[in-house]
Amino acid sequence: MSRVVAIGEIIVDFVSTEPVPHAKTRMFEKCFGGAPMNTAVGISRLGVSAGVITAVGADPFGDFLVEVLRKNRVDVSNVVQKEGRRTSITFVVNEPTTGERTFLFYRKPWTGETADSSLERDDVDPNYISKADILHVSGFALSQQPSRRTIFHAIRIAQKSDVTISFDPTLRPDVWDSEEVLRRTYRKALKFSDIATFSREEAQFILGTCQPDKAATKALKMGPRIVGIKLGAQGSYVKTVDGKVIRKPAFRVRPVDTTGAGDGWNAGFLIGICEGWELEKSVTIANAVGALVVTKRGAITAMPYRLELSKFLTQAEVPLAV
Repeated sequence: MSRVVAIGEIIVDFVSTEPVPHAKTRMFEKCFGGAPMNTAVGISRLGVSAGVITAVGADPFGDFLVEVLRKNRVDVSNVVQKEGRRTSITFVVNEPTTGERTFLFYRKPWTGETADSSLERDDVDPNYISKADILHVSGFALSQQPSRRTIFHAIRIAQKSDVTISFDPTLRPDVWDSEEVLRRTYRKALKFSDIATFSREEAQFILGTCQPDKAATKALKMGPRIVGIKLGAQGSYVKTVDGKVIRKPAFRVRPVDTTGAGDGWNAGFLIGICEGWELEKSVTIANAVGALVVTKRGAITAMPYRLELSKFLTQAEVPLAV
């Protein structure tokens, strides 16, 4: 049994080895990617069982992604290898001073059908979802059919089984056919969610404001009972439907690559939910995991194990046991 099941995209990230624009980069490093999959790896490394529902191509890149999941003790029993489909890829470059990213996706609508957007209802085992504590959903994977129908099918299974639904928009307008469909789909996903987390940019785009309290208050009216706003170097802000507010500053680290920082934040926060921690502790741990992720290139390269997280908190003089 996996306590957290992540559903959505799985991608090979080709990350530039130098901080220059796409047109000027000379070399890329192959890395594991896909927001919900990064979160699953983070959860597993932190000692909570995690599994995934996704699709890869029957190709060497698909083999690579599945092997990385296995090495990180993420359950891959519900990963489907799609014959006749290629694994999705993206090329990532980082801004020189901040480490902020830009992406160039090779996936619908820019290419033919790739594996992760081909997830079908028959690929989903209802029993696998119903036994979990949390179903973690990525908005990116809702961008194309048939995966959109499949993921909402999975959400309905989770609802019927009283499984907590966590939603991360993973906003990438580039992979959607239209902004209208994007906004309508996100509203539907938020309606069904118990937990929703946003970056500052996602809050501005989806909620019309990046001011944390206004954004969280607006999101709470759309369905979730807990909303998190990830503020990067300014930390994070979490508000609950009963009015509880937690705001925590970021841990100071030297950023190398921000890819996966939000996914790490989600991992830290969701293990807190699984472990029954106080909300304030969960937010602090989420900030710490997110901070550690940006210290190396690649989404999961610096994703911490539990002992590493504990050492980081000790060095930061934060007296929290994990």
